[in-house]
Amino acid sequence: MTEHAFSPLIIKGRTLLPIVQGGMGVGVSAHRLAGAVAKEGGVGTIASVDLRHLHADLVEESAKFTEAADYDRLNLIALDREVKAALDIAQGHGMVSVNVMKAVDSHAAYVRQACESGAQAITMGAGLPLDLPEMVQGYPDVALLPILSESRGIGIVIKRWMKKNRLPDAIVIEHPKYAGGHLGAAKKEDIDNDRFEFKRVLDETFELFKTLGLEREKIPLIVAGGVNSYEKVKTYLGWGAAGVQVGTAFAVTHEGDAHPNFKKVLADAKPEDIVEFMSVAGLPARGVMTPFLKSYLKRESILQANAKADPKRCTQGLDCLSVCGLRDGLSKVGQFCIDLKLSSAFRGEVSKGLFFRGSESLPFGHAIRSARELIDYLLTGVKPANLAA
Repeated sequence: MTEHAFSPLIIKGRTLLPIVQGGMGVGVSAHRLAGAVAKEGGVGTIASVDLRHLHADLVEESAKFTEAADYDRLNLIALDREVKAALDIAQGHGMVSVNVMKAVDSHAAYVRQACESGAQAITMGAGLPLDLPEMVQGYPDVALLPILSESRGIGIVIKRWMKKNRLPDAIVIEHPKYAGGHLGAAKKEDIDNDRFEFKRVLDETFELFKTLGLEREKIPLIVAGGVNSYEKVKTYLGWGAAGVQVGTAFAVTHEGDAHPNFKKVLADAKPEDIVEFMSVAGLPARGVMTPFLKSYLKRESILQANAKADPKRCTQGLDCLSVCGLRDGLSKVGQFCIDLKLSSAFRGEVSKGLFFRGSESLPFGHAIRSARELIDYLLTGVKPANLAA
């Protein structure tokens, strides 16, 4: 473990570095990255969405199918492989978590598979995970980490879970103004709302704990979004957070599971290249202005005006999201196949892919460094002596 001055993050009796690696799909955070972060003593996170793309035999097999159930079966096989491989890399250190999006239609199956495969934690966002405790029945040692963005949502989840004699083992507080990927706001105009500010959410949540008779340390709070420096880590932990979650900066490390072109796109993006748009899941999203996204946004109003509910419009045949603008004909949200575009990005196909990214600069600029060097910097403020890419 990195020597540092901060208190450890304790989840489910495990003593960890106060660093959580965010889940990033499709395939961006799989066994190599999650295992590497866990090996250093932090929380490494596998994004569960469509992991078949990491396994050539499953990609080959999936070419034979057209039914969503067939793709789900292959993705569960891939998830099992990825969890076991990450645990093997971690060698008993840290914690290996699986991120499951509530918005994915088969989210309950992914949670069960993650538990059966040995995952030590489940993180869940993209919707209120009110029924997550039921999904992990029979696996009492698996930690549960809901991802939320404001104190109101935190209160709803905690109160509902308390009726089931369960509490979150930690809560990730994700700020939509800074995070990458799907954002925890109902519309783009809400992203700057001060109800998402970390200090406010932390203070309001601690007050909620008092009201509910919960000890402050009972549920560690982990802030996520825009964490790119030692100074920010020090500030947020000083405000009472127990840890920080970091996404994009881990995505571009040597251990990041995506193609080198993917890392280059994220690392080279200028502030003006990072844009917010409405994704197909009915949520705002943040990504890099690549050729695909630039072309799509030019045509967005026309595509939305011609939106129609038709399952045949689902490019991949996955039927993966419980709500999909393309498949369901939702005229105010995205009109493209999210899985097709994210898997293209994973493969480094710059002209075709959708590259999610956080809003802030990266700790090491354009340089691609190791997960260990990133963790060391975030916890000590000491950057590598030579920052050549």
